Amino acid sequence: MASTHPSGAGSATRQVAGPTRGSVPGPISGPVHLPATTHSYLLRAAESLSEAVAARDVAARYACAHVAALRAAAALLAARARPAPGRRRPQKNAWVLLADVAPELAEWASFFAAGAGKRAAAEAGSSRAVTEREADDLVRDADRFLAVVEQALGLVPHVPVGDQLAGRAAG
Repeated sequence: MASTHPSGAGSATRQVAGPTRGSVPGPISGPVHLPATTHSYLLRAAESLSEAVAARDVAARYACAHVAALRAAAALLAARARPAPGRRRPQKNAWVLLADVAPELAEWASFFAAGAGKRAAAEAGSSRAVTEREADDLVRDADRFLAVVEQALGLVPHVPVGDQLAGRAAG
């Protein structure tokens, strides 16, 4: 997978794999009332992200980062998705649902959906599923995505974990 931004834009010093942070509207004004499941998914996303940062195994780092993004998507879906009354709809995966429920996050949904196969291979124990660079990039992208979801929900985004990842590489 190329490590450039889907639109082809990239930084001269570091290429960004995921969508840019500016692809979400500003925070919601006024008090935020979110379902308990939303808060639970956000907490679990942060835990998965911490596991990804701490993981020494490249495949585990990638898988944990992808799961963190999936849990962040689930948090937004828990807050915004409303089932259609009275009729059963075909099953859709979280990334398809996210693009339907939050079109402003469709680029993020496509990006993470594209990595689902690599996550499955990494979880299955394939040592060649992902490179260290891909795993580190995905940790940073999942971190940014969690902040975008928090902002979309009207919450103050968490402190980025990128510094922790850089500290691990230096130490």
